[in-house]
Amino acid sequence: MIWEDIMKTVAKALLGAVSMLAVTVAAPAMAEPKAEVLHYWTSGGEAKAVQALQEAFKARGGTWVDAPVAGGGGDAQAAVLRARVLAGDPPAAVQIKGPNIQEWAEAGALGDLNAVAEAQNWDKVLPETIQNIVKYDGQYVAVPVNVHRVDWIWANPEVLAKVGADVPTTWDEFNETAEKLKAAGIIPLAHGGQPWQDATVFETVVLGVGGIDFYQKALVDLDMEALGSDTMVKVFDQMRKMRGYVDPDFPGRDWNLATAMVMRGEAAMQIMGDWAKGEFAAAGLEPGKDYICASTPSDGGYLLNSDSFAMFNVSGDDNVEGQALLAELILGTDFQETFNLYKGSIPARTDVPRGEFDACAIKSMDDMVSAAEGGTLMGSMAHEIAQAGAIRGAFIDVVTAHFNSDMSSTEATEKLVKSIKLAM
Repeated sequence: MIWEDIMKTVAKALLGAVSMLAVTVAAPAMAEPKAEVLHYWTSGGEAKAVQALQEAFKARGGTWVDAPVAGGGGDAQAAVLRARVLAGDPPAAVQIKGPNIQEWAEAGALGDLNAVAEAQNWDKVLPETIQNIVKYDGQYVAVPVNVHRVDWIWANPEVLAKVGADVPTTWDEFNETAEKLKAAGIIPLAHGGQPWQDATVFETVVLGVGGIDFYQKALVDLDMEALGSDTMVKVFDQMRKMRGYVDPDFPGRDWNLATAMVMRGEAAMQIMGDWAKGEFAAAGLEPGKDYICASTPSDGGYLLNSDSFAMFNVSGDDNVEGQALLAELILGTDFQETFNLYKGSIPARTDVPRGEFDACAIKSMDDMVSAAEGGTLMGSMAHEIAQAGAIRGAFIDVVTAHFNSDMSSTEATEKLVKSIKLAM
C-alpha cells in the first residue's frame, strides 16, 4: 500500500527527476527493448503466467530483467518499490493495481501509454470500469492483465443434494439452505478467519443486500449517509448470520484450506474470488459436475479485482522501447488468453477467443460484459480496487471486529462511520 505521507515525500523526490528525464513510453527509440519487471507472482500458475510473458518479450528481441518479490499480498513489493523510486532508480514495469496506480500517477512517477493504447484500440476492447483503473487524467498509465471476479459461491453439489437444495440465488435462500445444512450436521460455509477474507464476504453482502447504488455510495463514494444507514445495519445483520454458518476452527485458516473443505464435502459452500477455481482444477475436478460456480446473490452486480502493470518514468531508449513492447504484449489477445488460462482469471479485454476457457470463466466473461453494459461492473473494496490504504483498512478493521465478537449491527455501523471519517 502507498500511504499519503509517503506519497508526499515521493512526489517531492520526483519533481527534479521527472523534469530531467522528460521521458515517456511513447517516445521514439531505435534501441533494443529492455525492461526490469517488478512483480510478486512467484508460485504456481502465477509463475507460469509471468514466464509466458517473459518468453514472448524475449521472442520479440527484448531483454527481460526479472525482479520478483515473494509475498502474495504485495506489501513486500510495495516497500521495495517505494525505496527504488525514492532512490531515483524505479523499475520499468511494476505490478500494482487500483488506487495505487492513481497515487503514483499523481506523484508524477508514471509514463504515458497512449501511443500503444491508440494503436491497439484499448478504448474499444476494455470496459470503462477497467479503463478508469488504468487511466489518470484521461491518459493510460498502466496496462491491465486480467480480471478476477470476487463475488462467487463455490459449492459442492453432492452436499447440497443431501438437504435437497440448489445454490441459493437470494440471501434469504442462502440462510434457509444454511439452516438446513446445520440441522443435518454439515458446515454451511467454509471460511478462513483472516481480515481480508471477512472483507470479501462483507462486500458481497453489501452488494446483495443493498444493491448496486448502495454499494457505489457506501464502498466507493464513501457517502456518510449510506455508511450509517439502516441498510448498512441490515448488512451487518446478515454478517452476524454468516458468522453462525462457519465452523469453530475457522480463525486463521488460509482461503485454500477452506476451498479444500468444499472439495472434500466437509462444507457446502465458500464465498471467494475465482482464484479458488485453481484449487478445484489442480484436484482434477470439473465445473458443473464436481463443483458449482455461481455468483453471490445480487441484482446483476459484478465485483472485479484486476491486476495491472504500471510503467514508471525511466531513462534510456532501451527501457522506453521495452515498456512499449511490454504494454503491446500484455494486452495482446494471444497473451491475454495464455496468461489467464494459467492464472484462472479472465482477460481484461472483451474480444479474446473463448474456446480454451472453462464454463466458469465463460460465465464470468458473459456476466462482465452484461454488467459493463448495465453499469453494474464494480471494483472490489476488499481487494484494493475501489479503495486502498487507510480507507480499506478502516473497513476491514470494523468488519473483522464485528465478525469476531458479539458487537451489535448498530454499533458496527456507528463504528464504521467514525473509522471512515478518521481515515479520510
